[in-house]
Amino acid sequence: MRRTPRTQRGVTLFGLLFWGIFLAFAGVVGAKVFPTLIEYWDTKRAVTKVAQESPATVGAARAAFGRIKEVEYSIKLDPQDLEITKENDKVRIKFAYDREIELGGPVYLVIKYQGQSE
Repeated sequence: MRRTPRTQRGVTLFGLLFWGIFLAFAGVVGAKVFPTLIEYWDTKRAVTKVAQESPATVGAARAAFGRIKEVEYSIKLDPQDLEITKENDKVRIKFAYDREIELGGPVYLVIKYQGQSE
């Protein structure tokens, strides 16, 4: 009975380098994108809180958002950039903004965030 040699299994050095570089790049991009996601979530939470308070005027809504912005350091959106309307006796606040993330040299990642109060 003749035994066949077993084939080797594993990752080649080239494969290891490829996956290492890919995971490092994904980690760097993720680390640069994550703060903008936190900013978006905080902005959405602030806008929803202001809308639930049902301010009487547009100026009062902008002032309430401005007070929240002073406390939340991650919110960079100005109160003047909010679109405030009233639908069926309910205040609706919408916002949209772009964030540019430099990946290196002339390469940027542009993320367009938009949201509204719930």
